[in-house]
Amino acid sequence: MLFLAVMIAVVVTVDLLFFRSHIWERLIANIGIVLVFLAFYFRFLKKP
Repeated sequence: MLFLAVMIAVVVTVDLLFFRSHIWERLIANIGIVLVFLAFYFRFLKKP
């Protein structure tokens, strides 16, 4: 649950700081952030 909250906080922070009026760049950045968090989850946090 904490992992999801951190991911949401990062997405919102990046949106507000860098991509306020750039719709497509915001979408691409958000997808990239989610993919990085998913890769981290599957590499380090997923239990076998």
